Amino acid sequence: MSQNWDKVGDTPLRYIQSLSEKTGCHIWGKEEFQNPGGSVKDRAAKQIIFEAEESGLLLPGGVIVEGTAGNTGIGLALLGIERGYKVVITMPNNQAQEKVDELLHLGAEVLLFPPCPFSNPNHFYHQARTYAEQHPGAFWANQFENLANFRVHYQTTGPEIWTQTRGEIHFFMTSVGSGGTMGGVSRFLKEKKSSVQTVVIDPYGSGIFEYLQSGQFKTEGSSVTEGIGIMRLTENFKQAVVDTGLRLSDTEMIDMLYHLKTHDQLFVGLSSALNLAGVYKLALSHKNSGKTFVTMLCDHGNRYQSKVLSESWLEEKNFHPQDLK
Repeated sequence: MSQNWDKVGDTPLRYIQSLSEKTGCHIWGKEEFQNPGGSVKDRAAKQIIFEAEESGLLLPGGVIVEGTAGNTGIGLALLGIERGYKVVITMPNNQAQEKVDELLHLGAEVLLFPPCPFSNPNHFYHQARTYAEQHPGAFWANQFENLANFRVHYQTTGPEIWTQTRGEIHFFMTSVGSGGTMGGVSRFLKEKKSSVQTVVIDPYGSGIFEYLQSGQFKTEGSSVTEGIGIMRLTENFKQAVVDTGLRLSDTEMIDMLYHLKTHDQLFVGLSSALNLAGVYKLALSHKNSGKTFVTMLCDHGNRYQSKVLSESWLEEKNFHPQDLK
Protein backbone atom coordinates (compact mmCIF):
# COMPACT_ATOMS: atom_id res chain seq x y z
CA MET A 1 0.00 0.00 0.00
CA SER A 2 1.22 3.47 -0.83
CA GLN A 3 1.36 6.40 1.56
CA ASN A 4 -1.35 8.37 -0.24
CA TRP A 5 -3.58 5.30 -0.48
CA ASP A 6 -3.64 4.90 3.29
CA LYS A 7 -4.51 8.57 3.86
CA VAL A 8 -7.81 8.56 1.96
CA GLY A 9 -10.85 9.06 4.21
CA ASP A 10 -11.29 9.75 7.93
CA THR A 11 -11.70 13.45 7.15
CA PRO A 12 -12.73 15.85 9.94
CA LEU A 13 -16.08 17.57 10.39
CA ARG A 14 -15.74 21.34 10.58
CA TYR A 15 -18.22 23.44 12.54
CA ILE A 16 -19.35 26.38 10.42
CA GLN A 17 -19.53 28.99 13.15
CA SER A 18 -21.00 31.95 11.27
CA LEU A 19 -23.84 29.97 9.66
CA SER A 20 -24.63 28.14 12.89
CA GLU A 21 -24.93 31.46 14.73
CA LYS A 22 -27.11 32.99 12.00
CA THR A 23 -29.54 30.08 11.96
CA GLY A 24 -29.54 28.79 15.52
CA CYS A 25 -28.74 25.36 14.11
CA HIS A 26 -25.59 23.25 14.14
CA ILE A 27 -24.01 23.29 10.69
CA TRP A 28 -21.08 21.03 9.86
CA GLY A 29 -19.02 20.48 6.73
CA LYS A 30 -17.03 17.32 6.06
CA GLU A 31 -13.58 18.48 4.99
CA GLU A 32 -13.03 16.25 1.99
CA PHE A 33 -10.33 18.60 0.74
CA GLN A 34 -8.17 17.04 3.47
CA ASN A 35 -7.86 13.89 1.34
CA PRO A 36 -4.41 13.50 -0.26
CA GLY A 37 -5.71 14.39 -3.73
CA GLY A 38 -7.68 17.31 -2.35
CA SER A 39 -11.26 16.17 -2.88
CA VAL A 40 -14.06 13.75 -2.01
CA LYS A 41 -13.34 11.94 -5.27
CA ASP A 42 -10.22 10.32 -3.79
CA ARG A 43 -12.59 7.91 -2.03
CA ALA A 44 -14.21 6.74 -5.26
CA ALA A 45 -10.85 6.58 -7.04
CA LYS A 46 -9.40 4.34 -4.35
CA GLN A 47 -12.36 1.95 -4.28
CA ILE A 48 -12.60 1.79 -8.08
CA ILE A 49 -8.91 0.87 -8.35
CA PHE A 50 -9.14 -1.62 -5.48
CA GLU A 51 -12.15 -3.46 -6.89
CA ALA A 52 -10.69 -3.48 -10.42
CA GLU A 53 -7.48 -5.03 -9.10
CA GLU A 54 -9.38 -7.60 -7.07
CA SER A 55 -11.55 -8.62 -10.05
CA GLY A 56 -8.68 -8.75 -12.53
CA LEU A 57 -10.04 -5.93 -14.70
CA LEU A 58 -6.93 -3.88 -13.91
CA LEU A 59 -3.66 -5.74 -14.34
CA PRO A 60 -0.11 -4.67 -13.37
CA GLY A 61 1.19 -2.01 -15.76
CA GLY A 62 -2.31 -1.37 -17.12
CA VAL A 63 -4.01 1.87 -18.09
CA ILE A 64 -6.77 3.63 -16.13
CA VAL A 65 -9.07 5.79 -18.27
CA GLU A 66 -11.75 8.14 -16.99
CA GLY A 67 -13.98 10.98 -18.12
CA THR A 68 -14.18 13.61 -15.39
CA ALA A 69 -14.55 17.29 -14.60
CA GLY A 70 -11.17 16.95 -12.89
CA ASN A 71 -11.34 15.78 -9.29
CA THR A 72 -11.89 12.08 -9.96
CA GLY A 73 -9.08 12.25 -12.46
CA ILE A 74 -6.76 13.79 -9.90
CA GLY A 75 -7.62 11.04 -7.41
CA LEU A 76 -7.05 8.32 -10.02
CA ALA A 77 -3.78 9.90 -11.11
CA LEU A 78 -2.46 10.34 -7.57
CA LEU A 79 -3.34 6.82 -6.47
CA GLY A 80 -2.99 5.01 -9.77
CA ILE A 81 0.33 6.32 -11.02
CA GLU A 82 2.09 5.54 -7.76
CA ARG A 83 0.75 1.98 -8.09
CA GLY A 84 2.37 1.67 -11.51
CA TYR A 85 -0.53 2.43 -13.84
CA LYS A 86 -0.74 4.88 -16.71
CA VAL A 87 -3.68 7.26 -16.28
CA VAL A 88 -5.53 8.91 -19.18
CA ILE A 89 -8.15 11.55 -18.40
CA THR A 90 -10.77 12.99 -20.75
CA MET A 91 -12.27 16.34 -19.70
CA PRO A 92 -14.41 19.18 -21.03
CA ASN A 93 -12.14 22.05 -22.05
CA ASN A 94 -13.99 24.65 -19.95
CA GLN A 95 -12.92 23.39 -16.51
CA ALA A 96 -10.65 25.34 -14.17
CA GLN A 97 -7.08 25.39 -15.50
CA GLU A 98 -5.80 24.49 -12.04
CA LYS A 99 -7.27 20.99 -12.42
CA VAL A 100 -5.66 20.42 -15.80
CA ASP A 101 -2.31 21.67 -14.51
CA GLU A 102 -2.46 19.37 -11.48
CA LEU A 103 -3.30 16.34 -13.60
CA LEU A 104 -0.37 17.03 -15.89
CA HIS A 105 1.93 17.63 -12.92
CA LEU A 106 0.92 14.26 -11.45
CA GLY A 107 1.85 12.58 -14.72
CA ALA A 108 -1.56 11.90 -16.27
CA GLU A 109 -2.30 12.27 -19.97
CA VAL A 110 -5.13 14.78 -20.43
CA LEU A 111 -7.42 14.85 -23.48
CA LEU A 112 -9.71 17.90 -23.69
CA PHE A 113 -13.00 18.05 -25.58
CA PRO A 114 -15.47 20.90 -26.25
CA PRO A 115 -18.58 20.73 -24.02
CA CYS A 116 -21.54 19.10 -25.75
CA PRO A 117 -24.76 17.27 -24.85
CA PHE A 118 -24.42 13.83 -23.31
CA SER A 119 -26.12 12.34 -26.39
CA ASN A 120 -23.21 13.51 -28.56
CA PRO A 121 -20.53 10.81 -29.06
CA ASN A 122 -17.88 13.52 -28.64
CA HIS A 123 -18.94 14.05 -25.01
CA PHE A 124 -15.94 13.55 -22.73
CA TYR A 125 -17.70 10.64 -20.97
CA HIS A 126 -18.10 8.68 -24.19
CA GLN A 127 -14.59 9.57 -25.29
CA ALA A 128 -13.20 7.83 -22.18
CA ARG A 129 -15.12 4.66 -22.99
CA THR A 130 -14.01 4.78 -26.64
CA TYR A 131 -10.36 5.23 -25.63
CA ALA A 132 -10.51 2.23 -23.31
CA GLU A 133 -12.16 0.08 -26.00
CA GLN A 134 -9.45 0.97 -28.51
CA HIS A 135 -6.45 0.38 -26.22
CA PRO A 136 -5.78 -3.20 -25.01
CA GLY A 137 -5.08 -3.36 -21.29
CA ALA A 138 -7.04 -0.17 -20.59
CA PHE A 139 -9.62 -0.11 -17.79
CA TRP A 140 -12.48 2.43 -17.93
CA ALA A 141 -13.18 3.59 -14.37
CA ASN A 142 -16.73 4.74 -15.26
CA GLN A 143 -17.40 6.54 -11.98
CA PHE A 144 -21.03 7.30 -12.89
CA GLU A 145 -22.14 3.69 -13.29
CA ASN A 146 -19.45 1.83 -11.31
CA LEU A 147 -21.01 0.92 -7.96
CA ALA A 148 -17.61 0.88 -6.28
CA ASN A 149 -18.32 4.62 -6.00
CA PHE A 150 -21.53 4.04 -4.02
CA ARG A 151 -19.94 1.31 -1.92
CA VAL A 152 -17.04 3.41 -0.65
CA HIS A 153 -19.41 6.07 0.67
CA TYR A 154 -21.70 3.45 2.22
CA GLN A 155 -18.70 1.77 3.86
CA THR A 156 -16.68 4.84 4.94
CA THR A 157 -18.22 8.30 4.55
CA GLY A 158 -21.61 7.45 6.04
CA PRO A 159 -20.17 5.64 9.07
CA GLU A 160 -17.68 8.47 9.66
CA ILE A 161 -20.47 11.06 9.71
CA TRP A 162 -22.58 8.88 12.02
CA THR A 163 -19.70 8.45 14.45
CA GLN A 164 -18.59 12.09 14.31
CA THR A 165 -22.12 13.36 15.08
CA ARG A 166 -22.69 10.58 17.64
CA GLY A 167 -25.87 9.83 15.71
CA GLU A 168 -27.23 13.31 16.45
CA ILE A 169 -27.87 14.28 12.84
CA HIS A 170 -31.13 15.58 11.45
CA PHE A 171 -30.24 16.57 7.86
CA PHE A 172 -27.69 15.33 5.35
CA MET A 173 -27.49 17.53 2.27
CA THR A 174 -25.23 17.52 -0.76
CA SER A 175 -25.10 18.19 -4.47
CA VAL A 176 -24.84 15.27 -6.89
CA GLY A 177 -22.37 14.57 -9.69
CA SER A 178 -21.99 10.85 -10.22
CA GLY A 179 -24.41 10.14 -7.36
CA GLY A 180 -21.97 8.04 -5.34
CA THR A 181 -21.75 10.26 -2.28
CA MET A 182 -25.47 10.79 -1.87
CA GLY A 183 -26.12 7.17 -2.77
CA GLY A 184 -23.82 5.70 -0.15
CA VAL A 185 -24.24 8.22 2.66
CA SER A 186 -28.03 8.55 2.41
CA ARG A 187 -28.56 4.79 2.38
CA PHE A 188 -26.26 4.25 5.37
CA LEU A 189 -27.76 7.06 7.46
CA LYS A 190 -31.34 6.05 6.68
CA GLU A 191 -30.58 2.50 7.80
CA LYS A 192 -29.16 3.83 11.07
CA LYS A 193 -31.85 6.44 11.70
CA SER A 194 -34.84 6.65 9.36
CA SER A 195 -35.76 10.16 10.53
CA VAL A 196 -32.59 11.69 9.02
CA GLN A 197 -33.71 13.96 6.18
CA THR A 198 -31.66 13.60 3.00
CA VAL A 199 -31.73 16.53 0.59
CA VAL A 200 -30.15 17.00 -2.84
CA ILE A 201 -28.85 20.50 -3.56
CA ASP A 202 -29.05 21.06 -7.31
CA PRO A 203 -27.71 23.86 -9.51
CA TYR A 204 -29.57 25.23 -12.52
CA GLY A 205 -28.67 23.28 -15.64
CA SER A 206 -29.06 19.98 -13.78
CA GLY A 207 -32.18 17.82 -13.91
CA ILE A 208 -32.16 16.15 -10.51
CA PHE A 209 -34.39 18.70 -8.78
CA GLU A 210 -37.10 18.22 -11.40
CA TYR A 211 -36.58 14.44 -11.35
CA LEU A 212 -37.29 14.39 -7.63
CA GLN A 213 -40.49 16.40 -8.22
CA SER A 214 -41.90 14.70 -11.31
CA GLY A 215 -39.77 11.68 -12.15
CA GLN A 216 -38.49 13.37 -15.32
CA PHE A 217 -35.10 14.91 -16.02
CA LYS A 218 -35.84 18.46 -17.13
CA THR A 219 -34.02 21.65 -16.35
CA GLU A 220 -33.66 25.33 -17.06
CA GLY A 221 -30.76 27.73 -17.11
CA SER A 222 -27.11 26.84 -16.60
CA SER A 223 -24.41 26.96 -13.94
CA VAL A 224 -20.68 27.67 -13.59
CA THR A 225 -20.34 24.76 -11.17
CA GLU A 226 -17.98 21.96 -12.16
CA GLY A 227 -18.51 18.24 -11.69
CA ILE A 228 -22.04 18.37 -10.27
CA GLY A 229 -25.46 18.16 -11.83
CA ILE A 230 -26.67 15.40 -14.14
CA MET A 231 -29.45 14.85 -16.67
CA ARG A 232 -29.79 11.10 -16.29
CA LEU A 233 -30.32 8.47 -13.61
CA THR A 234 -26.93 6.92 -12.89
CA GLU A 235 -26.49 3.52 -11.25
CA ASN A 236 -24.92 5.25 -8.26
CA PHE A 237 -27.77 7.71 -7.78
CA LYS A 238 -30.26 4.84 -8.04
CA GLN A 239 -28.89 3.70 -4.66
CA ALA A 240 -29.78 7.00 -2.97
CA VAL A 241 -32.64 7.36 -0.50
CA VAL A 242 -33.64 11.00 -0.96
CA ASP A 243 -36.44 12.92 0.75
CA THR A 244 -36.42 16.13 -1.26
CA GLY A 245 -34.33 18.57 -3.26
CA LEU A 246 -33.47 22.26 -3.41
CA ARG A 247 -32.47 24.21 -6.50
CA LEU A 248 -30.03 27.06 -5.94
CA SER A 249 -28.69 29.80 -8.16
CA ASP A 250 -25.06 30.52 -8.90
CA THR A 251 -25.54 33.92 -7.27
CA GLU A 252 -26.43 32.26 -3.95
CA MET A 253 -23.39 30.02 -4.33
CA ILE A 254 -20.95 32.87 -5.01
CA ASP A 255 -22.39 34.94 -2.15
CA MET A 256 -21.80 31.97 0.16
CA LEU A 257 -18.27 31.38 -1.15
CA TYR A 258 -17.28 34.96 -0.32
CA HIS A 259 -19.10 34.89 3.03
CA LEU A 260 -17.18 31.81 4.14
CA LYS A 261 -13.89 33.26 2.97
CA THR A 262 -14.50 36.46 4.91
CA HIS A 263 -16.26 35.26 8.06
CA ASP A 264 -15.00 31.70 8.57
CA GLN A 265 -11.56 31.96 6.94
CA LEU A 266 -12.70 29.00 4.81
CA PHE A 267 -12.03 29.10 1.07
CA VAL A 268 -14.02 26.33 -0.58
CA GLY A 269 -14.71 25.19 -4.12
CA LEU A 270 -17.88 25.85 -6.07
CA SER A 271 -19.81 22.70 -5.12
CA SER A 272 -18.90 23.16 -1.44
CA ALA A 273 -20.21 26.73 -1.54
CA LEU A 274 -23.40 25.54 -3.24
CA ASN A 275 -23.79 22.85 -0.57
CA LEU A 276 -23.47 25.32 2.29
CA ALA A 277 -25.77 27.79 0.55
CA GLY A 278 -28.40 25.06 0.39
CA VAL A 279 -27.88 24.09 4.01
CA TYR A 280 -28.14 27.74 5.07
CA LYS A 281 -31.37 28.21 3.13
CA LEU A 282 -33.02 25.18 4.70
CA ALA A 283 -31.62 25.87 8.17
CA LEU A 284 -33.22 29.33 8.11
CA SER A 285 -36.60 27.61 7.86
CA HIS A 286 -35.69 25.71 11.05
CA LYS A 287 -34.29 28.78 12.79
CA ASN A 288 -33.28 28.35 16.44
CA SER A 289 -34.29 24.69 16.39
CA GLY A 290 -30.82 23.42 17.26
CA LYS A 291 -31.07 20.89 14.43
CA THR A 292 -27.83 19.37 13.12
CA PHE A 293 -27.05 19.71 9.41
CA VAL A 294 -24.11 17.99 7.70
CA THR A 295 -22.86 18.58 4.17
CA MET A 296 -19.80 17.83 2.07
CA LEU A 297 -16.95 20.27 1.54
CA CYS A 298 -16.00 18.51 -1.69
CA ASP A 299 -12.83 20.41 -2.49
CA HIS A 300 -10.87 23.59 -1.74
CA GLY A 301 -11.21 26.93 -3.45
CA ASN A 302 -7.62 26.89 -4.66
CA ARG A 303 -8.76 24.75 -7.62
CA TYR A 304 -10.97 27.61 -8.81
CA GLN A 305 -9.08 30.74 -7.78
CA SER A 306 -8.32 31.77 -11.37
CA LYS A 307 -12.09 32.10 -11.73
CA VAL A 308 -13.71 33.01 -8.43
CA LEU A 309 -10.98 35.43 -7.32
CA SER A 310 -10.84 37.13 -10.72
CA GLU A 311 -12.69 40.43 -10.88
CA SER A 312 -12.93 40.13 -14.66
CA TRP A 313 -14.48 36.63 -14.40
CA LEU A 314 -16.97 37.81 -11.77
CA GLU A 315 -17.87 40.77 -13.98
CA GLU A 316 -18.22 38.58 -17.06
CA LYS A 317 -20.60 36.26 -15.22
CA ASN A 318 -22.42 39.19 -13.60
CA PHE A 319 -21.58 38.12 -10.06
CA HIS A 320 -21.49 40.82 -7.39
CA PRO A 321 -20.93 39.06 -4.05
CA GLN A 322 -23.37 40.31 -1.40
CA ASP A 323 -23.62 39.76 2.35
CA LEU A 324 -25.92 36.94 3.35
CA LYS A 325 -29.45 37.96 4.21
